[in-house]
Amino acid sequence: MKKFLPLIILAALMAATYFSGLTQYLSLEGIKAQQENFNAFYAEHRILTPLLFALAYIIVTALSLPIASLFTFLGGALFGLYFGTALVVSSATIGASILFLIARSSLGTTLRDKASGFYDKFEAEMNENGFNYLLFLRLVPVFPFFIVNIVPALFNMRLSSYVIATFLGILPGTAIYVNIGRSLAEIDSLSGLLTTKTLSAFVLLGLFALVPTAIKKFKK
Repeated sequence: MKKFLPLIILAALMAATYFSGLTQYLSLEGIKAQQENFNAFYAEHRILTPLLFALAYIIVTALSLPIASLFTFLGGALFGLYFGTALVVSSATIGASILFLIARSSLGTTLRDKASGFYDKFEAEMNENGFNYLLFLRLVPVFPFFIVNIVPALFNMRLSSYVIATFLGILPGTAIYVNIGRSLAEIDSLSGLLTTKTLSAFVLLGLFALVPTAIKKFKK
């Protein structure tokens, strides 16, 4: 039970947040209505505001709350393209890494203890090429962020590879969303913000990330 305790606490916090109605309260309309207040607070607290924003984003990511896009827009509206992107990417990477470590120490350990030879082969594959696989999954924004956070943990991926692939993989998409957030008042809906061309570009980038792995497989 000791190794499952962090996972149980995390699940309890997720459930408490969902049932509290907080995710319904934090809506696009609500953030737009409070934008002037956010800007005024940032004008008075130039250091505290980014710290509070980063902490909130880390919590949102670690708890896998479905409001990360709203926070990304807010980051663009408050901090601009460059600082906003750096702040969001760093915070999201930290939050995802917390979830990864909790899942790896509980679920990953349990699978490793009980699984057969197939698991050992998959684990070896993740240790050898996990960086490229994760980079692909991060670059192509069609896979649920929560699932992508968990799967590498199940196969004992190295933390350093996970952190770097996550940081680099979410960077392009985050920059686009932060840039959209700079015109927060003009956003009417979260749907349709990414065009087919943009998604195609992400898929192409993701395929390039798999090229080194494909070359190694071809040589073998």
